[in-house]
Amino acid sequence: MIRINLAPEAKRRRGFGFPGLPAFSLPSFNLGVLFGLVYVIAIVGVTAYWLLLANEGRRLTAQIAVGQQELEQLKVTIGQVNQLKAQADQLRRRVAVLEELIKGQGRQIALVDAFASVIPRDLWITGFETHEDFRLKVNGSAFSTTAVSDFMQNLKSSGKFKEIDIVISRRDLSKATGLVTFEVTCRFEG
Repeated sequence: MIRINLAPEAKRRRGFGFPGLPAFSLPSFNLGVLFGLVYVIAIVGVTAYWLLLANEGRRLTAQIAVGQQELEQLKVTIGQVNQLKAQADQLRRRVAVLEELIKGQGRQIALVDAFASVIPRDLWITGFETHEDFRLKVNGSAFSTTAVSDFMQNLKSSGKFKEIDIVISRRDLSKATGLVTFEVTCRFEG
């Protein structure tokens, strides 16, 4: 038997449901197409994200290379700066030593000049020692004890020598000339 439905299309019942509730109907499009479309969109999204990350990786690698080049240049510059600092420190030390020598040299020249002016004509200096605090130890010879006495008097009257003391004074009778040997200590304050 053949059945023919003469009811209008809108009244036809599509889907299923419960009496008193609206009928549930199936979508009119194909779910396979929907899942295929979602799959293609997911693949395109993952590929775009992967390309973005790869591009970011290349950019960061290039930045690291540039940073390493700058670091090497800075290491060379730092080495040069450290070398210049070392040279500057060495020059400062040299200048300080030269200043100390010049300062000390001036006082030593004054000492020798003052000492040379107090030596009598008939007296010879055979030994001359100076210490850090400008204490002097003078050894010498003379033809007479008067020359040694004149030498000590000249040291006192110069005003540049203090704490003048004779340590030894003896006449050498074994020689025909009878030379007097002496040792005098004093401190230079000029």
